[in-house]
Amino acid sequence: MAHREAMMPGALEGITMLELCRVSPAELPGMMLADLGADVLRVETPQPGAAARSPEEERHIVSAHTNRNKRSIALDMKRPEGRSIFRQLAAKADVVIEGFRPGVMDRLGAGYAELAAGNPRLIMCSMSGFGQTGPSRNRAAHDLNFLALSGALSLWGKPGAAPDIPLNLVADLGGAAMHAAFAIMAALFAREKSGLGQHIDLSYLDATVALLAATPNQRRFDEARPPRADEGVFSGTYPYYGLYATADQRWLSVACSEPHLWRNFCDAIGTPELAPFARQASHYGRTADPDESKARAAVQRVLVAHELSHWEGIFADADVCVAPVAKLDEMRRDPQVVHRGLITTIEHPSVGPVTQFASAVRLSATPARIPHAAPLPGEHTVEVLRALGLPADVIENLRNAHVIE
Repeated sequence: MAHREAMMPGALEGITMLELCRVSPAELPGMMLADLGADVLRVETPQPGAAARSPEEERHIVSAHTNRNKRSIALDMKRPEGRSIFRQLAAKADVVIEGFRPGVMDRLGAGYAELAAGNPRLIMCSMSGFGQTGPSRNRAAHDLNFLALSGALSLWGKPGAAPDIPLNLVADLGGAAMHAAFAIMAALFAREKSGLGQHIDLSYLDATVALLAATPNQRRFDEARPPRADEGVFSGTYPYYGLYATADQRWLSVACSEPHLWRNFCDAIGTPELAPFARQASHYGRTADPDESKARAAVQRVLVAHELSHWEGIFADADVCVAPVAKLDEMRRDPQVVHRGLITTIEHPSVGPVTQFASAVRLSATPARIPHAAPLPGEHTVEVLRALGLPADVIENLRNAHVIE
């Protein structure tokens, strides 16, 4: 599965990957590997009427952030001919990543045991909500459900009120997708030593629970009473860590959790008398007391007296952890975002410029690249089948039988 065009070798140049996924969290690991040079081939289901896509539909498809740098083959895995082609591809692949419920790949004749029999070096990463085993293995769920079941959701918001609902950046992407990318890289490294692949059982719930290890009040998990949303250093109840309104109904994020940073902050806003209300060891296991709450209210009274731009000027040269809550258009204009090239544009031959978020992986010798926008479904079907050695008449027969698109 060679790349479409010559490009600067990436860290994963020569690694080939098959992707059977329908949701962005399962697609993100492949995108991360593709940015680093892996040849990732999406295996998609043929769709009737695909040739009649409107320009708007095509732009939506090729703009998909998580599918950039990949190729696409439209293959009906429910047909014997489609399963045969997939097994031929898997026999030459390094990695297969799939996002179906447990048992689906086995029913398609493409489970790990069957594929590994023909390719012992193959690594398969199965991403599912609850894992391949256990009483909930076949249960349906999404990001919000994993956050709820993990207990993470109970730590957002205020006691007695509905928890705050974050974007699916936590359980789906920060949890499952990042753990999957890490697991695939670990399995590739292990294969360098053993010569053998392995099966990765990646559960969204598992990954979300694992993220709790980084919460500052996780030390309370072993105690009889679990932590609450309004407890802990980062709960937003203490004056040194939280969001404050400004006069123009904007928000300022204050994260001066180190005592010296809090002292600098207090000096900058003209309230040095509040410096003693810095972080303390006891804050990790309790909520703010009345005096600490009054200190937070005092800070709010000061900050709401001026607009956000005024405070940005005040804090520009201060050694403090303070930042405005930026709107997305403001983020794009931020000098640091511009300097780092975090928003980039790819020129697509049919739909024109496509905006993408740059890779956060910065390698000095083998940098990440984004040479291609996301493929249209089945865009590389003929190219892939020719590489397998299928003659033109066989490919045409498969197309007429709707095995491929």
